[in-house]
Amino acid sequence: MTTATLRETAEKQFASELASLAKVDDKPRPAKWKLSPWAVVTYLIGGKLKDGTIITPKYVGNQRLMEIAVATLATDRGLLLMGVPGTAKSWVSEHIAAAISGDSTLMVQGTAGTPEEAIRYGWNYAMLLAKGPTRDAVVAGPVMRGMTEGKLVRVEELTRIPSDVQDTLITILSEKTLPIPELNEEVRAVRGFNIIATANDRDKGVNELSSALKRRFNTVVLPVPDTMDEEVDIVHRRVAQLGKSLEIPAPAPALEEIRRVVTIFRELRDGKTTDGKAKLKQPSGSLSAAETISVITSGMALASHFGDGTLKAADIASGMIGAIVKDPVQDRVVFQEYLEGVVKERDGWKDLYRACKEVL
Repeated sequence: MTTATLRETAEKQFASELASLAKVDDKPRPAKWKLSPWAVVTYLIGGKLKDGTIITPKYVGNQRLMEIAVATLATDRGLLLMGVPGTAKSWVSEHIAAAISGDSTLMVQGTAGTPEEAIRYGWNYAMLLAKGPTRDAVVAGPVMRGMTEGKLVRVEELTRIPSDVQDTLITILSEKTLPIPELNEEVRAVRGFNIIATANDRDKGVNELSSALKRRFNTVVLPVPDTMDEEVDIVHRRVAQLGKSLEIPAPAPALEEIRRVVTIFRELRDGKTTDGKAKLKQPSGSLSAAETISVITSGMALASHFGDGTLKAADIASGMIGAIVKDPVQDRVVFQEYLEGVVKERDGWKDLYRACKEVL
């Protein structure tokens, strides 16, 4: 009996695309890489191969940014993907690791409570008490495994990790060595190892990176989508993928329904209407493409299980308000003013205005 997982890793979900790229990839590959840098960027940006295989885009944006990111990993410097929340940093990190190493699971998730052991190594305490400190008692974490196997390691939300724990990476990045002082030994990285870190400076509780650590990374800043059409395309693609993986019976919503949510989030995020005629107060949230995807996906679930299967204004209103109104006082006032001053006056948006007023 097989059990369907809620979310497949990138290397499993896009296994056929990665296999097709490997077949036609005749360009030089760095040590331990499954694909050449050219093929990795093709996998990220999408395109059509010589044999007719269509590679779906994983990142919609500036191709040069992806080329810089991938080229960095072919050197001895780590890669730091910076950007505000929702700019696909983790998504890009996962897909780069899947394409280069064939394994995106070597990951350290950064939080305010991430201990030094999560980056270095742990101990099997039963064996430690029985035999003392030996190599067999060492429990290898993702970084140590990546070093010994020659794979990429992902460090998510690096700036959430306490500063003293962050600096554990300095020796690993500069010397490609992980000391084990208890055994008077060290683990030396084999070729193919590198680190992809993600970080943003927008969230509360951010810990600044030391200058010594910053120097060990090449930083690539991922911007928010430049245009409305680009953001709508990103949301539409991800919603269709999520709807399929979650087996939501409702069909993917029309582009125009997505465009309404994207328009609202962009206007509130930018502090002005799309025509530039009116200035708007900005809420405290980031209102990223990731939050738009969440609003549309939850709306599809509502439409499927409690409606007629077609996404309507009432299905997205509650999710949209939840994304916008983070501060129950200030953000509520901001959104109420936006509803009355913009949404209410827009042609064809009366249904959305009424639905939001009912929930708000």
